[in-house]
Amino acid sequence: MTVEKMGTVPLYNVGDRIRVRKAAPLGHIRTPFYIRGHAGVVERVCGAFPNPEELAQQRDGLPARPLYRVRFRQRDVWPGYRGNPADVIELEIFQHWIEA
Repeated sequence: MTVEKMGTVPLYNVGDRIRVRKAAPLGHIRTPFYIRGHAGVVERVCGAFPNPEELAQQRDGLPARPLYRVRFRQRDVWPGYRGNPADVIELEIFQHWIEA
């Protein structure tokens, strides 16, 4: 089923530069703490899925939320990173955690 058929249209496209919201709410959060506040590039739109933060609270997780695979340069994430400058980390981030 496409994202559009599920009633959830992605706000971002492959190649868009985004930033992960820097927040620390209570509860089950699927966005790693170490990536919050960092900028990356959308590598792909994975589709729309029930919100796992809501599912963890025994709710239905609806409406489904777009999920993106986002690529971050490791040297941007970890200060002092000494590896290859081309090294990246890719994470799947739900739309409600992303800012333009």
